[in-house]
Amino acid sequence: MPSKPPRSRRPAITVRPATLADLDVLVRFSAAMAKETEGRVLPLGRLRKGIRSVLESGEHGRYLVAESGASVVGQLLLTYEWSDWRNGVFWWIQSVYVAPSARRRGVYQTLHKHVVRDARERGDVCGVRLYVEQDNRAAQAAYAGLGLTVTAYRIYEQDFAL
Repeated sequence: MPSKPPRSRRPAITVRPATLADLDVLVRFSAAMAKETEGRVLPLGRLRKGIRSVLESGEHGRYLVAESGASVVGQLLLTYEWSDWRNGVFWWIQSVYVAPSARRRGVYQTLHKHVVRDARERGDVCGVRLYVEQDNRAAQAAYAGLGLTVTAYRIYEQDFAL
């Protein structure tokens, strides 16, 4: 009886803070996410400047990337909202994207668990939040599977840039 060939192992997924060296992939991923989830084509020059601003200052938030081997396969952006009711900061998870070839491999789950662990360790973070496009059922299922719950709030906006 012939032996089975060894199963190929995928590299582990690791999470690290994004750096300026990741700028091109962050721009590419963010543009793809906007197109895929909302049908929006973002002006790449503005997007690049916005991402660069986050990477250079940290004042606006911070990006995390997920890597598999030497490749970036996912991203998210954390921004901050002070809650006077809780005397703490909510971390907002935004700009979530996982490369199509890496989906359903636990990339977002790894990013999310990293964020939650870091938030709990800090002591001044009162929770994590995110918003999701109302028709993005796959993302909603993923978020629910990680213990996030739908709130009673709706988001309203006046968008001056898009």
